[in-house]
Amino acid sequence: MDILNKIIQGLNKEDIRHFKLLAKRMRDHDNRKDIELFDYIRHSNEKYDDNKILKKLYSNNDKNSFYRLKNRLIQDINESLLLLHYRKDEIMYVLHLLSLVRFYFSKNRFLLALRFNKKAEDVADKIESYELLDIIYGEYIRLSHEVMSVDPENYINKRKDIREKLNSLRQIDDILATVTYRLKITQNFSEKGSTVLTLLESTINNFTNDKNVKKSPLLRFKMYRAVSQVLLQKHDFISLEKYLLTTYYSFLRENLFNRNNHDTKLQMLTYIVNSLFKNKKHKDSLKYVDQLKLAMDEYSGLLRDKYLFFYENSLVINYSVLDKDNAISILEDLKQSKKSKPASFYDIFIYLNLAVLWFDKKDFRNSIRNLNNLYHHEGYKNADQSLRFKIAVAELIIRYELGDFDTLDYRMLQLKSEYKKLMKKEEHKRDAELLVIIGKLIQTALPKSDKKLLKKMKIFVREHALEDTEIINYNHWLSSKM
Repeated sequence: MDILNKIIQGLNKEDIRHFKLLAKRMRDHDNRKDIELFDYIRHSNEKYDDNKILKKLYSNNDKNSFYRLKNRLIQDINESLLLLHYRKDEIMYVLHLLSLVRFYFSKNRFLLALRFNKKAEDVADKIESYELLDIIYGEYIRLSHEVMSVDPENYINKRKDIREKLNSLRQIDDILATVTYRLKITQNFSEKGSTVLTLLESTINNFTNDKNVKKSPLLRFKMYRAVSQVLLQKHDFISLEKYLLTTYYSFLRENLFNRNNHDTKLQMLTYIVNSLFKNKKHKDSLKYVDQLKLAMDEYSGLLRDKYLFFYENSLVINYSVLDKDNAISILEDLKQSKKSKPASFYDIFIYLNLAVLWFDKKDFRNSIRNLNNLYHHEGYKNADQSLRFKIAVAELIIRYELGDFDTLDYRMLQLKSEYKKLMKKEEHKRDAELLVIIGKLIQTALPKSDKKLLKKMKIFVREHALEDTEIINYNHWLSSKM
């Protein structure tokens, strides 16, 4: 897939609408090859064929014109995206203002350049973007040659101060890069007599002698983000739990949390809840769910809506282990409360978890009923293809338990056709192997008497580790069939 296809496939409805409105304003006539190409790419997905659309747009097979069209379309889409989004991101907005500074300076309209440079300074100062402030002070110094009211000495001193801060920040980034690398190559801390915190401390000491940098809240928050992401990727939940709890209470003791970094506090609590859950400390996890709820109400509920899903998910995952009836009750209440609200991806979470919980309680009819509700939800078709595949595999398991073999045969064929390419990928090898076993289970009247099938199932359970991405735990289910 070339760059144009990647750009177009990544557009949302707002992006598409804005581009088409802008394109129509720029060139309003019927024969719009650019729009025709745009729509073809958008609807073709993996079936895109360069030669097919080339012949349709240029009957004389003019490839040069076709490539010029593609390049112009890339340029037009990117300009549309910048116009639509530059005010939504403060750094993009500052860069936009700096572009205006350069434009007006080149036109000798120095007072206008000065005005936009001041606006850029205000925004960059607010978000503490020292890299941008360094550029902005450079523009003031350039403007001082043309505008008498601009004192260059003032901005020369400011730029010196900024450079000192930038040096500290770059030192912090160097430390983080080293820490991240060392975490990635160190496979198991506990067995080697090392801990995450020891590794961090030694790395920081090796890479800086500046006490202010060592104590910098900015370094510590950046460090938290880097370390937690690496440990999450490694699925090292034991180290993650210890690191998060130590770091969280350290931040609390030193009063580092405030309104500006409240999002980080809520994120840390969410990570603590999930790491404790992964380590099967469900009651401890629920205690931090309570702390998360209290923190969500701080600053007049500033980020309550953003973290509401994570809070409710935290309750459901823990009660799905401790008290399935309570988990079902929570989900049913959520389902009722969502009826009067617009459909969202959150509804998929509700129906999917209800299907799994009813399956665990061996109420397979309620389980398949919730899965059918999920299929009819308008957000389901936009869900990730891998997730849809996993859900389809879960459906086969449920239908096997129901003894609904007619539907099971039909759905098996449908699934293999729809997800043919996906099943060949390494990350779905386990799912594909399970489908083979389900196919043999369907054809066998007494699975426990079929030695070849039992052997295949035992090998599957033995050779495949449990995966977090499974909707229904394959190993547990197959073990029940043996």
